[in-house]
Amino acid sequence: MPLVQAFTSQAAFDIRFEWGAAGMATVVQPSEAAIIVDVLSFSTCVDVACSRGARVWPYPFRDASALDFADQHQAILAGSRSDAAAAYSLSPVSLSQIPSGAALVLPSPNGATLSYACTASHVYAACLRNASAVARHANQSSQVINVIAAGEKWPDGTLRPALEDLLGAGAVIHALAGRKSPEAQMAEAAFVAMQSQLAQMVAHCASGVELGERGYEDDVAMACEYNISEAVPKLVDECFMAL
Repeated sequence: MPLVQAFTSQAAFDIRFEWGAAGMATVVQPSEAAIIVDVLSFSTCVDVACSRGARVWPYPFRDASALDFADQHQAILAGSRSDAAAAYSLSPVSLSQIPSGAALVLPSPNGATLSYACTASHVYAACLRNASAVARHANQSSQVINVIAAGEKWPDGTLRPALEDLLGAGAVIHALAGRKSPEAQMAEAAFVAMQSQLAQMVAHCASGVELGERGYEDDVAMACEYNISEAVPKLVDECFMAL
């Protein structure tokens, strides 16, 4: 195991890129920075909410424990995206009018789960909308920055690398300064190659098609907006707030 950790840690580089919980556990050290990227849709939701002055607590589960967690923080628990009665959900559009000062618990199996578990000293949420803003601040906070793409899940629960998160991570890495690992350079190259057609690529990738077929084309379109936000959501006392 130590040998595996040694050659997968990307330790020779300042800017690193990995996928999911296992990748995060492999590359992230407590003294470093981590940027969680979940374009569809956790990180985009966090950007939208935080840019309006709300606070967002990430949580891995939407169950009875989530209700207790929300009560503990005197926060609203986001509902299911398919629940028409839910004021807020894992839909960026649903958060576009959230008031300043609102406190929201936002569960998700990918981005929120990673954010909740991350042990880095500086933890950020980034998406296409705020990629450069987050990168600039992260460069000021830490020399070593780990960009973690959340990905999706296959039916058996294993990680499904997701194109939208590769592009989101690449957008962040493109704006970061430092020695970039080959993995990070690969993600950056993918973003640069597709930058002129982000909306088309994300809308037609597997995750974009899934949301489109469920009637959430507006969420996908909102997630594809590139560098329109200056919000820098950072995890402070267990919740994301804009710096």
